[in-house]
Amino acid sequence: MIIKKILTATLLTGSILSASCMLPFGSSMISAAHAGEVKKPNIKILATGGTIAGSAKVNTATTGYTSGAISVDNLIKAVPEIQDLANISGEQLTNESSTDINDELLLRFGKHVNELLASDDVDGIVITHGTSTLEETAYFLNLVVKSDKPVVVVGSMRPATAISADGPFNLYNAVLLASSKDAKRRGVLMLLNDRIGSAREVTKTNTAMLDTFKSVEHGYLGVIVGGKPYFYNESTRKHTVNSEFDISKVDKLPQVDILYGYQNSDKYGYLYEAAVKAGVKGIVIAAPGNGSISKATKKSATDAQKKGVAIVRSSRVGSGVVNRLASDDDNKFISADSLNSQKARILLMLALTQTDDPQKIQKYFDEY
Repeated sequence: MIIKKILTATLLTGSILSASCMLPFGSSMISAAHAGEVKKPNIKILATGGTIAGSAKVNTATTGYTSGAISVDNLIKAVPEIQDLANISGEQLTNESSTDINDELLLRFGKHVNELLASDDVDGIVITHGTSTLEETAYFLNLVVKSDKPVVVVGSMRPATAISADGPFNLYNAVLLASSKDAKRRGVLMLLNDRIGSAREVTKTNTAMLDTFKSVEHGYLGVIVGGKPYFYNESTRKHTVNSEFDISKVDKLPQVDILYGYQNSDKYGYLYEAAVKAGVKGIVIAAPGNGSISKATKKSATDAQKKGVAIVRSSRVGSGVVNRLASDDDNKFISADSLNSQKARILLMLALTQTDDPQKIQKYFDEY
């Protein structure tokens, strides 16, 4: 028995000595345990309102709710699990339906995001947003953010009060994604319904279904499965740190409007005349087919171009490339490539902060 106790004490003492030999002078066993802890990233959640913060009178209502009724603090409290992923802080940027997001707010968002990302105390940003114009804000940020840190824009199709609301899990996955090192340098990301999308490629395709956000032509960047992001694709177009667009000293964005093309849409040309009279700097034509415009529209658009208005041909179809035609050179029109009309408007606004030369603007559409 005495020998057994001596052997036990010797083994225990040897284990302690072995462990202590691995520690620097003055360290303790407790500090060694702390040394093994993984530091959590600091994620900032910026709330702007929308369905994800919506509230209805009954929990079966998925339409007719009050948008932005829930504060950022309560959004965070509703998903306590995100605290396990990161050090979370929240800020209420605005509280709007996304249909009320305007150019002034876009500038404010972009500047504030850049200020936050410039700090060593912020490792990533999640922005909660209404889905109606979520893709426009995301693409704007994709062009003006000057950091390779993750920026994830997230929303939901059902209000927070609905049975099986999608917002809480979308928010959890957005924080998970913003906390991932694999999300860096991929541009601004959109996260809904477990899908990771590029801000350039993803668009809303259905009025009410949960899987509304799709990238029809180019696919998703990846997915989140089992609490882990998986990436399979990347956007080849310029964005974020490689973008030439700097809004730090921009106080107002040029006015750009979208005019829809359809049969008999511009027989008399008054819409284009009104736009020119209102002082717009650019017009995006959401034209049928491959950006095809009627003879009447061509005349109205050419007249507007001669008066200094930039003209972009895009398509109302929803997917596909509007390629540049020989006639575009003659008319000094710009083709939208694969950007839909609403994103073409975003890019044209920023392009016009740099130049009004149609050839240079076309180069932006070819690269971004």
